[in-house]
Amino acid sequence: MGDRGHQDRDWSFALAHRANELMRDYGPSATPKAYTVWYVYVSGTQPHMNDAIKRLTAQNGQLSDADIEALYDAHIDGRRLSIAAERMSASMLTEIEGITEMLDLSLGSTTQYGESLRAFTDDLVGATMNRARIREIVAGLVATTREVAANNRILEARMRESRTEIEALRETLEATRLESLTDPLTGLSNRKHFEDILKQTVAHAAASGEPLGLIVLDIDFFKRFNDLYGHLTGDQVLRLVGIVMREQVAGPSTLSRFGGEEFGVVLPGKDRATTLAVAERIRVAVMGRELVKRSTGESLGQVTISLGIAAYRRGDTPISLLERADLQMFAAKRKGRNCCLDDSVEIDAAAKVA
Repeated sequence: MGDRGHQDRDWSFALAHRANELMRDYGPSATPKAYTVWYVYVSGTQPHMNDAIKRLTAQNGQLSDADIEALYDAHIDGRRLSIAAERMSASMLTEIEGITEMLDLSLGSTTQYGESLRAFTDDLVGATMNRARIREIVAGLVATTREVAANNRILEARMRESRTEIEALRETLEATRLESLTDPLTGLSNRKHFEDILKQTVAHAAASGEPLGLIVLDIDFFKRFNDLYGHLTGDQVLRLVGIVMREQVAGPSTLSRFGGEEFGVVLPGKDRATTLAVAERIRVAVMGRELVKRSTGESLGQVTISLGIAAYRRGDTPISLLERADLQMFAAKRKGRNCCLDDSVEIDAAAKVA
């Protein structure tokens, strides 16, 4: 085994040791799922899950078995949402089959009723017209009509019940869909949704010739907030930026948190000047908020952000548009932070810095 292999193994053992310590300190049991959750936590590969763990341990002092199950299903298993969607779809199909069956029964009942009416008509035409026979025919007609009416009432009740069930299933399915597209900490769109929307809006701009603006922003010195004040305060900073973005961006738009401290805004129909104006509003509004530590009331000063702006150009792909906005954001960092730069001036990609 080479040096690299030994290093990887030693690193894995170190992660495993730390995961065991955390599982012992913060969990009531040492199940395989608990070990997996804590191992992924210390590896840092699932930042959203790490955010959730920090909130839960800060609130409750530990992770319950239910917390472990929820974290595992949401961030590691990866199948929870698709399974929920499949279950909703199966339930919806069952309800639709039930409605189809009811409609078939109703049509059969209606057809049978029509045949009975024709038979009664034939009897009336061909029968000797005496009171006894007429009463017999009318009595049969009344009985058949009552039976059809009763069947229709049952059908109506079952249709109302199915409609209620389908509406509940639709709402659950929509909630599951939205959850799969939302960043749980800020309530903004997640990276998957952002990438889908950017792809759609770039395709629309290419086909229609309409403008499209993109903003990428990053919180300045975010690591310093985490190191000095803790991750809960870091979460507070992320939520603050998300709130300001919602307040300052109006009209058709998609607001997203990519992960970490980076955010994006897609502005269909907006040219470079308008996009730059929106970015500047966000920057000024964030800077104007004083951050206060909730646990002590201590003022932590201002939060600032650096923003990069790109406008759609003929031939752009989602990747090329995002890369230009990214380059401008990094250029804003190099310029001194707390500023907005747009892509009217080209920047050498080699000059990009973290």
